[in-house]
Amino acid sequence: MTVQDILNGNRRAIARFLTQVENNRDSVSRELVELFPYSGNSSIIGITGAPGTGKSSLVTALTKKLRDQHKTVAIVAVDPTSPFSGGAILGDRIRMRELSGDDGVMIRSMATRGSLGGLAWTTQDMVRVLAAAGYDVIIVETVGAGQSEVDIMRIAHTTVVVEAPGLGDGIQAIKAGILEIADILVVNKDDLAGADKTERALKSMLELGHPTKSHQYGDIPIWIPPIVRTSTKNNTGLDTLLEKINGHQQHMNQYELRTALLQEQFTLEFNKRLQVTLFKRLVETVEDDTFAGIIKRITQYEIDPQQAVDELLRAVDFSIHLE
Repeated sequence: MTVQDILNGNRRAIARFLTQVENNRDSVSRELVELFPYSGNSSIIGITGAPGTGKSSLVTALTKKLRDQHKTVAIVAVDPTSPFSGGAILGDRIRMRELSGDDGVMIRSMATRGSLGGLAWTTQDMVRVLAAAGYDVIIVETVGAGQSEVDIMRIAHTTVVVEAPGLGDGIQAIKAGILEIADILVVNKDDLAGADKTERALKSMLELGHPTKSHQYGDIPIWIPPIVRTSTKNNTGLDTLLEKINGHQQHMNQYELRTALLQEQFTLEFNKRLQVTLFKRLVETVEDDTFAGIIKRITQYEIDPQQAVDELLRAVDFSIHLE
């Protein structure tokens, strides 16, 4: 497998490389560096929401619509982690079996690996590999963890939050933290009873967050998340949803907001990777006995945890060498 194989869209090479990325990023870091300059041309759509809202069915239906437009689509379906193998349970991939056999679609399931934000550490790297491989649209479907599942905003250009009737009282829609990251709100399964109530609750939430639709940020009008009702069972609302997704991306491009979004996303990612790398190097530097001694002193209430951290850092040589 070579980097050129991935750039040429070799599906087997892509699949093998994605497995390496998910299992051990360090082993393929050089290849990821080479692919990075080619990873900025895809449209990345995030699909998130509580379990049971029909995210997988919605992703499948959207993908079919995109294929009708002759766009190639890659799907990263983040599934719950198996408590036995540590891998993805593959529930989403099973539900998307209708898309199998289409050479213009690639589906990749991956496990959360314990990530509380709904995405695994390597999700961003996998998205970049697929972007470098030339897929027009990349859809990232999160695991459906609930209110803490906001990491998708660090990857997607457009974030779609999916709600459905019958999942709780109306106030649940207002207090759910993930609704605050929505660029588009979807009431899926609108063929079920209670869809009107769910839509009203979402409208109330938007009115609380955006008292008037005439608000502007300087000369830039604020994007008010539209509410779209869909039903994959009746195949309704999907064209409207795609129109809203395209509308949001046009808005971002028109006012040069995509550059600002990327800057924010890269800043967050850089800071996170820096924290992880520094911690890893610190652990490699300090002897196990030292850590054990620190924990013992904390347990005996000789020092508090923050004081222990400060003492340890003062004792470590943090020499920085930049090439």
